[in-house]
Order: sequence, then C-alpha cells, then structure tokens
Amino acid sequence: MLSLRYLQKVPALRSFAARRCISSTSSRSSDALFNHRDTSYNNPKIPFEFDASNMKRAKEIIGRYPSQYKKAAVIPLLDLGQRQNKGWTSISVMNYVATLLEMPPMRVYEVATFYTMFNREPIGVNFVQICTTTPCMLRGSTDILKTACSHLGGIKPGETTKDGKFTVIEVECQGACSNAPMMVVGDDFYEDLTPETTKTVLSAFSKGEKPKPGPQSGRRTSENSAGLTALASKPYGPGEHCVPEFQ
Repeated sequence: MLSLRYLQKVPALRSFAARRCISSTSSRSSDALFNHRDTSYNNPKIPFEFDASNMKRAKEIIGRYPSQYKKAAVIPLLDLGQRQNKGWTSISVMNYVATLLEMPPMRVYEVATFYTMFNREPIGVNFVQICTTTPCMLRGSTDILKTACSHLGGIKPGETTKDGKFTVIEVECQGACSNAPMMVVGDDFYEDLTPETTKTVLSAFSKGEKPKPGPQSGRRTSENSAGLTALASKPYGPGEHCVPEFQ
C-alpha cells in the first residue's frame, strides 16, 4: 500500500492524498432502519393488550426489576404477548410492550427481530420445530423432517398446513443431543424419534390429543441402550453409611 508521504511527493497524486478517500455514510436514527410493511392482519391499528391474567403475570415480571431497569422485562413480556396472540408477535404486540415498559418502540423491534423465538408471522395451532443440527442429522433427522412434511400433506419447511393445524420449521440445536433425533411441538420435547413414531405423535396432535412428551423409544430419560449403569439403586440418604463416632 502506498504511504501518504509518498503520495504527497508525486505531483499527480497530491490531490488524491489531500482528499483521503475514506468512505463514510450519513448517520441515521435507529428508528429509520426498521421497515415494517402493514398488512391486513399485521398493522398498528389492530388492538392488542394483555388480558387480566396476563396483565397480572406481566406486573409480577416487571416487579422483579428496579423501576429504572424495567425494560429488562422486554423478552418475557414479548413471550407473554406472543402466547396470547396465538403464537406470533405482531407489530401491535411489540408496540404494546413498548408502551407498558416505557421504551422506544424501536428498542422492542430490535429484540423481536433478533431472536428467532419470536415468530413474526402467524403460525399453526401446533408449532413443530425439527432439529437438523449435526447430532440429530447423524441419527436421521433428515428422514424425520421429510416424514413430518409428507405426513402433513406435503408441505415444505416453513409452511403451514391448509387447515391451520400445523406449521413445520427446521431449527438448530435444541439441547437434547443425547436423545437425537428430536422435535419440539409447542413447549414439549419429543425425542428418540423414528419416522413411525413421528407419524404417531403428529397424528395424535391432529386429533386434538396431546401425546406423552419425552423419549419415544421406551427409555425414561437419557440412559444408554444397555440400560442404567449408574444410580441403579436407591441413593443413600442422611444417616446411612455414616462413619461411627470415634470411641
């Protein structure tokens, strides 16, 4: 790279050196960087506010923080709003939370658009999140994803069934690697899946039932295929196996 001193010695390049070509952009307020496009189902004119039970819950959450830091409650309040709003976070939900926490709306938009846990579009009654990260993939999550989409009418990841009962998405690690492959439906984990058990779980939800969450292979938690190798007997409690007093 040519030094500034060298550029100043060459007449033809003096003007170039004087200009110092450093690119810059004009500053803009952060509010101008969020571009929301109103739709018939997602616009600020659609009213939203917490119902009585959620307002009580919101006040409890806000009360955990000093009054000057109540904006720290933005994530749990957005989650509360999303649950009341049938599983997705609309612009009205965000604006309401901003008003409740006395925050600039943009600060709430930043949180809601950063975290993938907040759904920006409506979802089905049953929100199916199938993990395809490496541990699950190595144990067949690709087949689980294909099975789920095929079983639900041939939809693709990210789509919702025509009857509005299911939305299926592909997600990253959900923290149950030892029980791979797995998926989350609503708030419940369904683990040790096979294509057959995947169909069984989804069929139960389609009937309005709630199958038992957890491993679908018969094991209780995360013990290996050979069964428990530790904690196989009742742990001893206070007073048992104590060292006798010195006489």
